[in-house]
Amino acid sequence: MATVVLGIAAAGVLLPFTSGAAVQAEGMRRTLGAKLAGDLMQEIVNKPFNQIVAVYGTFSEAQGQIKDAGGVVFTDSNYAMLSRDSICDYVYVPQESGTGVAKYILVTVRVYYSGKEIAILNRLVSEQES
Repeated sequence: MATVVLGIAAAGVLLPFTSGAAVQAEGMRRTLGAKLAGDLMQEIVNKPFNQIVAVYGTFSEAQGQIKDAGGVVFTDSNYAMLSRDSICDYVYVPQESGTGVAKYILVTVRVYYSGKEIAILNRLVSEQES
């Protein structure tokens, strides 16, 4: 009888710790995802304006194949389930209609963990920024 009571008490005490560990792991994944999204966004913004859409318009890195700024794939196990992509589209404002030249690009970067989106960044890049 004492063993049963002790087992129930132990389960009650340990349950918050296991759910806390899961929440902490999720937070760490989201933090890493936000950093990876920011790194890719910075890489995109540093490209010359006229090359952004051509290079990063439909850019994608498969799960476990995320590269650092030097082009080397991260080998740490924290990156194994992560993937990211970007979409870059020209934005035409009404004042530019008929000019045929876009002065803005909307950049969207997404990071996924096991296929589930964990971070997203949007930025409007102007021709003067790049």
